Amino acid sequence: MSSIALAEKAVGYLRRLCLDVPHRCVGSPGNRASTEFYAQTVASFGFITVCPEFDCIDWTHGKAHLEADGEAFEAFVSPYSLGCQSSAPLAIASTVEELTASKVSERILLLRGEIAAEQLMPKNFHFYNPDHHKRIVGLLENKAPLAIVAATSRDPQMAGGVYPFPLIEDGDFDIPSVYTTEEEGARLARHAGQEVALDFQAERLPAKGHNVVARKGGDFSRRVIVCAHIDAKEGTPGALDNATGVVVLLLLAELLQDYSGKLGLEIVALNGEDYYSAPGEMQFLKDNEGKFDEIILAINMDGAGYDQGNTAYSLYDCPAEIAGPIRGVLSAQEGMIEGEPWYQSDHALFVQNQRPALAITSDRFDELWTYVAHTPRDRPDIVDSGKLVDIAQALRDLLLDLDRILS
Repeated sequence: MSSIALAEKAVGYLRRLCLDVPHRCVGSPGNRASTEFYAQTVASFGFITVCPEFDCIDWTHGKAHLEADGEAFEAFVSPYSLGCQSSAPLAIASTVEELTASKVSERILLLRGEIAAEQLMPKNFHFYNPDHHKRIVGLLENKAPLAIVAATSRDPQMAGGVYPFPLIEDGDFDIPSVYTTEEEGARLARHAGQEVALDFQAERLPAKGHNVVARKGGDFSRRVIVCAHIDAKEGTPGALDNATGVVVLLLLAELLQDYSGKLGLEIVALNGEDYYSAPGEMQFLKDNEGKFDEIILAINMDGAGYDQGNTAYSLYDCPAEIAGPIRGVLSAQEGMIEGEPWYQSDHALFVQNQRPALAITSDRFDELWTYVAHTPRDRPDIVDSGKLVDIAQALRDLLLDLDRILS
């Protein structure tokens, strides 16, 4: 198939994933529609597909109403929060020390300043959870305020380009919470000790989600995994984060529909990178327990295809027999350069399990994560579909080289 025809397919896939479904949050109807579409499409190219299922939650919510002394404040319901109907005095904490010393039970608690500077990792997140986050979460649960209002600024490393960002995004944390801007937090702080009312509806709904694993090849005791996460945050079309990665998987599957090599290939849509508990990744770990040594190389895509800058690739613990072909194929591709290592995506799953990995993104990674990721700005119109074709064709060439060299 010509590059032009593949680019047209890429545009159609993007439209399907970003515009035809309402959103791709894990557990949502749009997420299920997306994984079904992916499974059906890769199966049409002759891949054997399995769809491991996991438990998760969908979540619905209404608008938050926050008032003090007749003054209204703009606030947003924290993702996966329980609902709230509370009226109580306002307590304030800006540091861990202030929170430790404060009496906040039977109060609504405003967190601002230093203690709200970075998004707290979910309490049961497996892959990264620093001790100072655990301490804050533990203090909040032990002190048990009626509800939490977090005044935040920006945290692109953890929360992407959202302003303000939700300090708490955790379906295992049961204190109702909302978030607001630093400016609104400063206004609200003037009401310290006064009665504050917070009211919003929210509900956690039991749901199911799926990974999709598409297989082709001979020997799965020696396999290469190519993956991208198919889920997206609520409130964003999730074009670069990460429909483009999924589009590359679909294009690659078509380019490899006649593959008959000895290496096992798995083209995997993981489902949970942008979800508080990473359930698809945890399911993948469970399904591959005791089998990670079979993985010769894992290739992950996230944030690829931005219409500005170049495509960037980075290598992680790759032996010379793999690093050589990678650099040989990818560096020969116009517009593709070797970039700096980064770990905020699913290739970290393999790096943490001591497997060689290759990550593909944009060389404008910092720009994307600061201003675009997790926002309504992440739309298909900032994607260069030709770059997605280039990546898929380069990966096809790389996989055929690896099969020839390593089989």
